[in-house]
Amino acid sequence: MLTLHHLNNSRSQRILWLLEELGLDYQIQHYQRDSKTMLAPDSLKAVHPLGKSPLLTDGDKVLAESGAIIHYLCSRYGKQDWIPAESSDEHEAYHYWLHFAEGSLMPPMLLKLVMDKVRSSPMPFFARPIARKIADKSMKSFIGPNLKNNFAFVEQQLEGRQWLAGNQPTGADIQMSFPLEAAVARGLAEEQTHPNICAYVARIHSREAYQKALKAGGEYAYA
Repeated sequence: MLTLHHLNNSRSQRILWLLEELGLDYQIQHYQRDSKTMLAPDSLKAVHPLGKSPLLTDGDKVLAESGAIIHYLCSRYGKQDWIPAESSDEHEAYHYWLHFAEGSLMPPMLLKLVMDKVRSSPMPFFARPIARKIADKSMKSFIGPNLKNNFAFVEQQLEGRQWLAGNQPTGADIQMSFPLEAAVARGLAEEQTHPNICAYVARIHSREAYQKALKAGGEYAYA
């Protein structure tokens, strides 16, 4: 039996979506973030030493990392419906987006979140101007330009396309769903500037399997 160790408001929501798309029998072990720290509970470390979600168990196998879990499920249970044929250009695109999501897109998004926390967190009055100056400079010189380039690239790649690696959704779309729906929710990608990204996220949210995954996983804050 497949078991998803599901942390609320986390990347494991996209694994739930894939499980529903594949029509697999599975069960969910729910975990809740600490209300103050927003960190995962220590009980997840009983499943995997890093104590992070998503985690998927399939018999005696324990799989971690979204990309690895997605590829495992698609290759073992989805076949060519969710992984394009190896000889095709779509197969190369599948692998590219599977790695781009966490390798290129998420790091500057997380850095922005950290800098936003630095600017808004309580601190001694004499430290506040210094902290904000560091955060503002980081955003202007590095984080902001990287975000702009990344979203412009994704927007261009989605021009005239319904999905990122072919005419139907693949594991690549499952992987890219989390950063792009977060970007839309946070206003990093807006209808006026990124219509293709916004339409893409809307397509994901309209799928029946996605809606089933939301009900199965519980409350989910996209941002």
